[in-house]
Amino acid sequence: RGLGRRDQGNMAGLEGDDAGAALDHIVTQFNTYEDYLDSQITTQDLFYLENEEMARQLVELGFRGSGEVLKREDFIARKLAAEVSRLSERHQQKTLSSAGKELKDNFLKALAEREEVNRNGKVASIIFIRDRNARGHEISAYIDYAHRLKVDDFEVYFSGKKKLFPRRSDLSFYNWDRNLCCLNSSPNYQVIAENTCGLLFKNKSDRKIINVDPKVFPGDNTTRTPIETDLYLQAVIYDHVLRRKL
Repeated sequence: RGLGRRDQGNMAGLEGDDAGAALDHIVTQFNTYEDYLDSQITTQDLFYLENEEMARQLVELGFRGSGEVLKREDFIARKLAAEVSRLSERHQQKTLSSAGKELKDNFLKALAEREEVNRNGKVASIIFIRDRNARGHEISAYIDYAHRLKVDDFEVYFSGKKKLFPRRSDLSFYNWDRNLCCLNSSPNYQVIAENTCGLLFKNKSDRKIINVDPKVFPGDNTTRTPIETDLYLQAVIYDHVLRRKL
């Protein structure tokens, strides 16, 4: 109880962030507003008033206690805000597959940095991977990262249990040894293959074109980032920033 009185007594002289921090500390310290009021009541108050409820009312009205008293509605509002923040943080940790993982390779770090913005539709990244399959064939793929996040469990990739690998169902899949090519549009991208510019991807949200040719400009609101990685022969990420959600 004494700690509550000292904190509240110091609050009157605090401003800005310091006052906010002091209020947050009070909200964290006490489960209910009544507990907070009780911290302001002394044994002397109870001796003279002989009624705990009346003592609480006097504190709430500002007649007892030390310094400026935190109003009931402010206490409840801050309590709710703290709970929302806690639940939001917990929800984010649950939804982000990369949360809490120790990532050593640059490729996984790059995916982790882009996970949230691809999940919430602010960015639509295309991942290019070139590697060898179990038969030793060289294969490559352009992967719709936002779509894969929805259909794949990325927990196994970020934890290192499995490796993100090209699939025939990706935007573009190519087996260089067998000369096998597969093209598939996704919920976010339309594949444009029959043109003089080579392989293009058209974003279905803002209708912008992403050109994956490394020798040319990748397109409006798009950046091309080669990734130095030990996991693949080659890895490149094209980040397309969207003006509205997917």
